[in-house]
Amino acid sequence: MEVIYEDNHILAVNKACGEIVQGDKTGDKPLSETLKGWLKEKYAKPGNVFLGVTHRLDRPVSGLVLFAKTSKALARLNEMFREGTIQKTYWAIVAQRPPKEEDELTHWLVRNTKQNKSYAYDTERTDGQKAILHYRLIAHSDRYFLLEVDLKTGRHHQIRCQLAKIGCPIKGDLKYGFKRSNPDGGISLHARSASFIHPISKQEIHIVADTPQETLWKVLTASL
Repeated sequence: MEVIYEDNHILAVNKACGEIVQGDKTGDKPLSETLKGWLKEKYAKPGNVFLGVTHRLDRPVSGLVLFAKTSKALARLNEMFREGTIQKTYWAIVAQRPPKEEDELTHWLVRNTKQNKSYAYDTERTDGQKAILHYRLIAHSDRYFLLEVDLKTGRHHQIRCQLAKIGCPIKGDLKYGFKRSNPDGGISLHARSASFIHPISKQEIHIVADTPQETLWKVLTASL
């Protein structure tokens, strides 16, 4: 667990792939509970510790997750996520060069809950949600390409689904068409940064999460 930002109202963590943000049917201990224990010990807090989950990050994804330490911050951060005023940037490693160096993708995503998977369509569907993202190619090696992705909407598996739709499934993402899994069971998608106006102090906040300590990440990010 790597805490990368903390003040009286907000806690930001660099999540490792494989960790769950919030409790689910697996029964595995979620990051939120680990952090509550950490806060309780750090500040010698009696009783229960408040920690609000403001958004999720898929289990196989690494990177920045924001939590709220107060109910006031939680309510305001939730509203900011709904309104799209928190700018989140992701980095994704793919094995296929994208059709364009930079592009905005618009699809309609239909979620299959039984498969825990979303399907992307080019035309509007009544059972789908509109999904928009912007990507640009920022680095590459002989075999892999690093994309920077800015989400305009927040849909289920949006980045994974939309990149797969244009022929660029994320490295290690078997669910969306990549041929081989990663050794750690994760996928090469990293929540890199978040920029927003602090919900209480109104100061500009910019938080960056270091990429995983793997050779390929180091190679692709060396010149950035």
